[in-house]
Amino acid sequence: MKIYTKSSKQNLPISVATAWEFLSNPANLKTITPPYMGFKINSGAEKEMYAGQIIQYIVTPVLGIKAKWVTEITHVIDQKYFVDEQRFGPYAFWHHKHFIREIEGGVEMEDIIDYKVPMGILGQLVHPILVKPKLDEIFEYRRKKLIELFGELK
Repeated sequence: MKIYTKSSKQNLPISVATAWEFLSNPANLKTITPPYMGFKINSGAEKEMYAGQIIQYIVTPVLGIKAKWVTEITHVIDQKYFVDEQRFGPYAFWHHKHFIREIEGGVEMEDIIDYKVPMGILGQLVHPILVKPKLDEIFEYRRKKLIELFGELK
């Protein structure tokens, strides 16, 4: 069983409170997700984030194929971090940690995702040519969108 890790850090010239307000609101995921993915929240984003929250999405990750994705917010420490875990969806395993830290002039946002692709050895063969590049593309889009929204920390 192969578990992959994707990590990303980005510094923004905003306060911890502003970063938290934006990142902890599931409705803002659509803003920082590439439009071609057809991201839509079906339910669960009506309340402020809390541990135990179930959020249901529809995404179109590849080839126009729609996928239902159900995540649970498993951990929340206000203005510090939260964790979402896939309960149902395109991955065999998905555990995504979001950290926000104050730094000089702004915040550092860090994402750490541990994930497993489905379909055993076939999934592992497809990972470097489809899954990893797609995740890299999504996080690059997110990085650029956050700079567009909040500016860039020099």
